Amino acid sequence: MRPGATASRGGAGSRAAGEERALTSVAAGARFEGEEPADTPRLWHVTLSVSGKEAPLPEVRRALEQLAHDHPFLLTSRYAVDHAEIRYWEEARDLHDAAAVALRLWGEHRQTAGLPPWEIVGLEVIDRATYHQRIAEGYGPPPASPVGVHPF
Repeated sequence: MRPGATASRGGAGSRAAGEERALTSVAAGARFEGEEPADTPRLWHVTLSVSGKEAPLPEVRRALEQLAHDHPFLLTSRYAVDHAEIRYWEEARDLHDAAAVALRLWGEHRQTAGLPPWEIVGLEVIDRATYHQRIAEGYGPPPASPVGVHPF
């Protein structure tokens, strides 16, 4: 090999001077050999944070209770007059799908549940193993108990 030349992964030598290197990428959700099939759903722990102008506390509570009634997958909600946090488990093919569903949740149910016109200000989506690892190490979110709708 010439001085300054680099070998490719296949060992076929270097590019000619000025020759552009072809870039490749891995599609979102792509898996490596030996991993589970990409269409196998997994569990994702979702924390959705919303905030906005103050709303009467009883109305916020009633709206979150209605959302939980309409969607029993909701694990727990905490709320105040100007912000709320919703935590739940989502079954999805990958993180992208779980996050997309979470980002639609508040807006799609604002009318039917009577939710305040707050905006999403935070989203965390982690896989089940990461959630349990955090809890075991004592630095994750507190376990979602008691289940239900509670003030901060």
